[in-house]
Amino acid sequence: MADFALPDRNTASPFADLRGHHVALRVPSFDDAIAFYVGKLDFRIVHQWPYADQKLAYLALPNDDHFMIELLAGGDPLPNPAPTYADLGDSLRQAGLHHFCINVADMQATVAALKARGVTVVTEPFKLDEISRKLAFIADPFGNLIELAEVV
Repeated sequence: MADFALPDRNTASPFADLRGHHVALRVPSFDDAIAFYVGKLDFRIVHQWPYADQKLAYLALPNDDHFMIELLAGGDPLPNPAPTYADLGDSLRQAGLHHFCINVADMQATVAALKARGVTVVTEPFKLDEISRKLAFIADPFGNLIELAEVV
C-alpha cells in the first residue's frame, strides 16, 4: 500500500519558512537520559551547554541531522511521577504531549534490537491501514513515549 499524499505546499503563507527542529524533554536525570538516548538508541550528542543550574543537550538520531531531541535536566523540577501504561489505549487517557515519532525502515529488526538492549516496548508492532503504517511504541526511563513507524 502506498504512503498517503500530502496537500500542496502553501508557499504564500507568512510562515512558509517554518521548519521542524527539535522536541524538548524535561528529564529528572541528565546522565540517565544520556544513557538511554545515546547508549540504547545511538543518538549523537550535537551540543551540550549549561543554563543556570541545568544541563541541556541537543541529541540527533544516528543518521539524521534534521530532527533532534533537546534534553533539559537539573535544577529543581517539580515532582511529576513517570507515567506507566498498561498498553497504548491506556496511554491515550492523558492530556498533553503524547509522543514523538521516529521512522524506521524495518520494524521487526528495530524492535528486536531495542529489546536486546533492554528497551521497554509498550506496544508491540501493529498495522494501521488508515495511515499505511506499521507502528510500535517504546518508553524512555521517564515514561516518555516514542512511536516507531514503518511505511507499509
